[in-house]
Amino acid sequence: MGVSQFISPYFAWHFKRNKPFGLMTELIRYLIRFLLGDHVPEEVAAQAGYTSDEALFTQYRVVMIPSGFFDGEAFGRAGSLPSLPLRQVEGTPLLFGEPLVNRVGERLLVRADLLAGAFFLLSRYEEIVRRDVRDVHGRFPGRESLPFRAGFIHRPLVDEYGRLLRRWLRQTGVSVQEPPQRIRHLHLTHDVDAPFACRTWRNVARGVAEGKNLRTLLRIKFGALENDPFYTFPWLLCEDGQVRTAFGEERCDIDLFFKAGGYGEKADKPCYNLRGKDIRRLYSLVQDSRAKAGLHVSYRAGKNPARVAAEKERLQQAFSREICASRHHFLAAREPEDMAVLEQAGITDDFTTGYADVAGFRLGTSRPVRRIDAVNRRLSALTLHPLTMMDSTLSESKYMGMNFEKALDYAVRLTEQVRLFNGELTLLWHNTSVVEGEGYHKMLYAALLKKIMLDMHT
Repeated sequence: MGVSQFISPYFAWHFKRNKPFGLMTELIRYLIRFLLGDHVPEEVAAQAGYTSDEALFTQYRVVMIPSGFFDGEAFGRAGSLPSLPLRQVEGTPLLFGEPLVNRVGERLLVRADLLAGAFFLLSRYEEIVRRDVRDVHGRFPGRESLPFRAGFIHRPLVDEYGRLLRRWLRQTGVSVQEPPQRIRHLHLTHDVDAPFACRTWRNVARGVAEGKNLRTLLRIKFGALENDPFYTFPWLLCEDGQVRTAFGEERCDIDLFFKAGGYGEKADKPCYNLRGKDIRRLYSLVQDSRAKAGLHVSYRAGKNPARVAAEKERLQQAFSREICASRHHFLAAREPEDMAVLEQAGITDDFTTGYADVAGFRLGTSRPVRRIDAVNRRLSALTLHPLTMMDSTLSESKYMGMNFEKALDYAVRLTEQVRLFNGELTLLWHNTSVVEGEGYHKMLYAALLKKIMLDMHT
């Protein structure tokens, strides 16, 4: 079955009916500003234009000429996807347009359509067109993505486009500064999937069924919470706290995402009592550590997004505080449009957008970006914080399957890209991955944080 058969009739009709620069004026302005960076003054950003109308060329120093990507006939169909191999413009992969930059008088005419490429990556456009490509959890696989297949998943291509645009402006005599090369913000995040190994009778029964020693299980159940092998949060928050002290609180956040739903769904197990004494102990530790709590949208709500609002309300009631941040369990925000319910529920910041199977730059950027509704070509108020890497992505054999040395090297290289483009670094490490004697993730997390702090002084 062809990919184009998965495009809804409304989707194709909608774009055939609407001219690209009616609905898209605000979006184009946003994309130009995003490429250039928020450190660039508005009067400088106004020197970059996106038009094929020659009568308007004199308004700009750099004119990017649209490639036709947004035209109604092609938009939303398989034929609008970039073809491999990609061409390059000044050493940077080009998704749309021609790698041509010509000087005409005092201005540059650019046929490399950077805005179409930025829109393609930031909006998850490929996932809308290729609806038939999903894994067993309903997610679009990283290995199927254009960034992976074209070999630039480890490069924030949209940020590279911004560097190109700033360079072109300078070539016309416009003074444009590059952003400082440092990690602008660091998000150290932990999903609270299975906070405890054996604190309930159900845990004990399961342990016995798995052949574990009953006396040991009972010792964990009735002993101090700190003796539970999964309760590694004190170590994680201590490590995080040292980094936050080095970076400063204005540049480093610690976020824990708690589940508040998914009851009856196998993939959401174990479900825990948000009002239970052990969770209350954990939440007290979170507060004492000046960390933040967010909603870990359940797998069940990922399949039925209408449940998100109720889960958010349940978490708010349990913790007596407003919840504004979220991340989907299994990173299973299945369809780009599903994220609209987050905004409707009062979520302002989401930390889901990374691939489970490949670490890198899913949205083509290392910087937070407003969610783009590709179908209606408009901006959302929801801010997406790209997930740079998750622990299990690096190690699991079904994903990248790296040993410690390769994982550390790859993680450091991604971190360097974030630093180079003044981006946000978002790490996801689970409490269960740093259990003593279970794999290399405790050592990897400590080594990576140490490297990040050392790099602050170079």
